[in-house]
Amino acid sequence: MDSRKLRYFAVTARLGSFTRAAEELRIAQPALSRRIREIEEELGQELLVRHGRGVRLTPVGAAVLQRAEEIEHLMGLIKHEANQDRPALRGKISIGMPPAAALRIGPRLAQRMAQAHPHVTLHLRDGVSSLIHEWVIEKRIDLGLAYNATPIDGLENVPLLRERAVLVGPPDARAVTAVNEPIRLRDIAGLPLIMPSLPHNNRRVLEEAAARLGVRLVMRTEVDSVALTKAMVRQGQGYTILSHASVDDEVMQGELSRRVIDNPPVFADLFLIADRSAKSESLKQQVMQEIQALVFELCDNGAWPEAVGVPKR
Repeated sequence: MDSRKLRYFAVTARLGSFTRAAEELRIAQPALSRRIREIEEELGQELLVRHGRGVRLTPVGAAVLQRAEEIEHLMGLIKHEANQDRPALRGKISIGMPPAAALRIGPRLAQRMAQAHPHVTLHLRDGVSSLIHEWVIEKRIDLGLAYNATPIDGLENVPLLRERAVLVGPPDARAVTAVNEPIRLRDIAGLPLIMPSLPHNNRRVLEEAAARLGVRLVMRTEVDSVALTKAMVRQGQGYTILSHASVDDEVMQGELSRRVIDNPPVFADLFLIADRSAKSESLKQQVMQEIQALVFELCDNGAWPEAVGVPKR
């Protein structure tokens, strides 16, 4: 049991509704139900009873709510006292992110930083992972997020999450019509692919996986823009391979279809990249911690579907 789960329970109990609590907490309702069920299983007691208009507390739930609110109050006091003597962070920090990650992280990170550190200015940029690597090395940005980052001397790669890679095609593509069934990497070998050029990180990981199987991928077109790649796939010019979250909106709108790659699975691992000197710089270190905590929360509460977060170390 942790403080986050207790807070989820307390908000749900106070509002008397999973739907309203999920909206206030900005968490997917199934994930909220799952977290509260985990508390009940850990305690071996039912805390909430569902009824037609929402939920009500059991006697045990009422006692747990009182303790949960006491813990919330203590956590607030701890944070307040810890910040009393800490000098306010000031300065500007630039961060590069892949497009799909930027849409999920950027707005939330900006909001958090504005509330907790109003004297810090964020400069957010998006770009493909290999380009973000270069920006960090050349010190054009302070921090970067990149998929399938390669170890480079002088840089620290901090793992944030792992996503399944998916085969992406137009909505009516035969290769991805069986959307609930995985597709083997071997069966992708004959499809015309639209992929970024080497040494793009995702292309490198895909080529390595294919080489281990002894299969050769057909690269119809090399495109170093995710938006352009998706537009070409939408028009039926070929297929591509992206992280699951990269095509969430298009799949929901019926513009693209996707199918998880399996046997073997191909993963898109998101890393936070920084110069090793960042550990000695308070502003960079604080922002790195904020990003780690935020990404883990997004995965934990279901806001980053099909991704598993790495807890902040």
